Amino acid sequence: MDDDATPITRTEAQGAVTELGWRLLLGELVTVVPLDSLAEGAGLLAAVTAELGAGGDAHLRADLRPDRLRLALQHRASGRVTAADLALALRVTGVLDRPMTPVGDHRTDPVQELEIAVDALDVAAVRPFWAAVLGMVPQPGDDDALVDPAGRLPAVWFQQMDAERPQRNRIHLDITVPHDVAEQRVAAALAAGGTLLSADAARAFWVLADAEGNEVCVCTWQDRDRPGQISPAG
Repeated sequence: MDDDATPITRTEAQGAVTELGWRLLLGELVTVVPLDSLAEGAGLLAAVTAELGAGGDAHLRADLRPDRLRLALQHRASGRVTAADLALALRVTGVLDRPMTPVGDHRTDPVQELEIAVDALDVAAVRPFWAAVLGMVPQPGDDDALVDPAGRLPAVWFQQMDAERPQRNRIHLDITVPHDVAEQRVAAALAAGGTLLSADAARAFWVLADAEGNEVCVCTWQDRDRPGQISPAG
């Protein structure tokens, strides 16, 4: 298998796979295949793994449910999307040979990722606590983020604070969605009683709050390749 580990930009990654039905979320190429049964999904997954061979284990992650098969590609050792992942996405798409649903009603096509963000004055002092209490490990390529080794819990990342900010939450959620549904998601949240606190960093993220001020960022991959772009989520 061609295992070119050359990292590529977010813009290059998404541009290469958009028409194939994949979306870039938190440094992974993700797609969802609708299913009628677990048996159908197991057959598809077997065909995919046979196509990729043992080398695919360093890139592919799969989540099989009765109604959907979620596939994610990333060079796991570096935590980045590489040229090899683009080639693998093309091969996987060819094996599946069916429509995929990366975009749509999030209740039926849940292509999204959740992170928990912790604001801290001393990241090095608080990160070990969260790693221990949650049983997490450093994320490859990002020592300021923690991930579940089993891949079941949301990632936790730490945002450096410059000073105390009274009356502001110190923990908030980051929901990362496909770039082409982000504005729809923001609009739905506002229609449901939310408030837009900031769109200064859009399209990378919008900061929203519920009726009592609890915060969440709606995030995408877009504009994160710009020099100096602040980013609450990768």
